[in-house]
Amino acid sequence: MNEQYESVIGLEVHVEMKTNSKMFCACSAEFGAEPNTNVCPVCLGLPGALPVLNKKAVDFAIQTAIALQCRVAPSSQFARKNYFYPDLAKGYQISQYDLPLAKNGLLSIATDEEDHDIRINRVHLEEDAGKLIHIGTISTSPYSMVDYNRSGVPLMEIVSEPDIRTAEQARAYLEKLKAVLQFIGVSDCKMEEGSLRCDANISIRKIGSSEFGTKAEIKNLNSFRSVAKSIEYEADRQYELLEKGTALEQETRTWDETKEVTMTLRSKEEAHDYRYFPDPDLVAIEVDESWIKGLESKLPELPAARQKRFMEKYGLGRYDAKMLTAHPQTGVFFDEVMKQYSNGKAVSNWIVGDLMRCLNEAGLGWEENPLKPEQLAGMLKMLDEGVISGKIAKTVFLDMFESGKNAEDIIEAKGLKQISDKSVLEEIVETVVEENPKTVADVKSGKTKAAQYLVGQVMKVTKGKANPGLVKELIEKELENK
Repeated sequence: MNEQYESVIGLEVHVEMKTNSKMFCACSAEFGAEPNTNVCPVCLGLPGALPVLNKKAVDFAIQTAIALQCRVAPSSQFARKNYFYPDLAKGYQISQYDLPLAKNGLLSIATDEEDHDIRINRVHLEEDAGKLIHIGTISTSPYSMVDYNRSGVPLMEIVSEPDIRTAEQARAYLEKLKAVLQFIGVSDCKMEEGSLRCDANISIRKIGSSEFGTKAEIKNLNSFRSVAKSIEYEADRQYELLEKGTALEQETRTWDETKEVTMTLRSKEEAHDYRYFPDPDLVAIEVDESWIKGLESKLPELPAARQKRFMEKYGLGRYDAKMLTAHPQTGVFFDEVMKQYSNGKAVSNWIVGDLMRCLNEAGLGWEENPLKPEQLAGMLKMLDEGVISGKIAKTVFLDMFESGKNAEDIIEAKGLKQISDKSVLEEIVETVVEENPKTVADVKSGKTKAAQYLVGQVMKVTKGKANPGLVKELIEKELENK
């Protein structure tokens, strides 16, 4: 897209809440059951069935609103959103329209060391629709099947103001929002299971203009990558049309993951097309100050506060603090290790590097992390004490992760203690120096970096167990005598 233009982006994030039952009935909200088994007359919209509100879902939504600095409305109302689609058994969705649960919030994000404030327009409650199963993509499928298990699952919609300008900011916003939701425990946010989905509204305009362009809405994006890629593509598509003199049309589009293009689904509906009206079967939600205060007192430390604490208390940089607060369990693990070990940067390096890599390679989430904080702390102490070298520590760490054994037991069983006996190493160094006359000559001629090769040879002979600092010292001494 031309540098004279900017994107104007607003995100509508749909969050399935982690309740046991659905929004208006007692059916299980669990993911993964056989199709059309978690259903009843209420969530199928059969005649005479009446909805009963799930209070836990309201609690979760209020806590989310508080965490996003929203104003919780003293009174909010459910409405019927009328449209006809195969995944909507009733022919309408119970949602909120003119009287949402909460409004006017704020979420601060950071990209490239810059901070941005993204305003939250509203947080409202609704029920999820069923799930259409397509053969291939929605635009090419010859037919589709429908599973109503998801129909009626408690859903929160979090709508941002159009304050986002780049795909990078959109991704940062979603990452931060996901972290907040996981920290307060309202959703597992598993995008691959559909419990966190996003619709992106995108338009472009010339930089400096205050007018909004004609927007396109991209529906049901279910990965951070899809959100970023679709925004970049759509902005370029709109710019190319404007350059050709073609008028843009407001429409709803879909993202084809394989072709990496957006495609037209239908013309964009306006609010009046849904014929909203108050749901006659549900009373208003009345929220008093004591209800809000009670839920607020149960909120844990949020990502921004934890990130600030890690930077101030442990001297971590922004990147480390951000990585350690991307998931609630990461920060908890870090805090537990720091109760037993004092070097925050070292702990962060092992968690962000080795531990996260091991979890990814094993396909495990933080909830399934087999490593205990005391195991990592114990290994780091042994590394500091010179019991093992940095290279051996990598081996010990992997063994701890895979076997569940403590570092001390692994080191003892495999004979991995670092060799710091000067007399033993002197003999090995002497042999290595004698066997590498060309390298010795290079060092003597001024190529001092060549000495590192000799260190490497000693480490090879000792299978990485030699104390590298002592080896370097002994090699320098041996070379002086040559």
